[in-house]
Amino acid sequence: MDDELFTDLMEGMKEAVAYQKGKASPATRVHTVEVEDIDVKALRQRLGMTQEGFASAFSFKVNTVAQWEQRRRFPRGPERTLLRVIEREPDAVRRALAG
Repeated sequence: MDDELFTDLMEGMKEAVAYQKGKASPATRVHTVEVEDIDVKALRQRLGMTQEGFASAFSFKVNTVAQWEQRRRFPRGPERTLLRVIEREPDAVRRALAG
């Protein structure tokens, strides 16, 4: 083990012991990722659909679509991915979900 790695490990252990004894706050790192918002209402309107029609066509709950549009909830994970694909290829998504 090289000296720098050993020094880093010892420093980390000292911080952990100090934290355990209540003498230090935990070291934290915050990583921020900027993710472009999806304007669900604009997308739905561009497709000429009602909330009910959009929800039905793309397998979402009407309440979920309404909450996205009112910015009370935000699409995440697979929902976000599906919305991105709908933005670019709505007909392909319709075909995939129909068959």
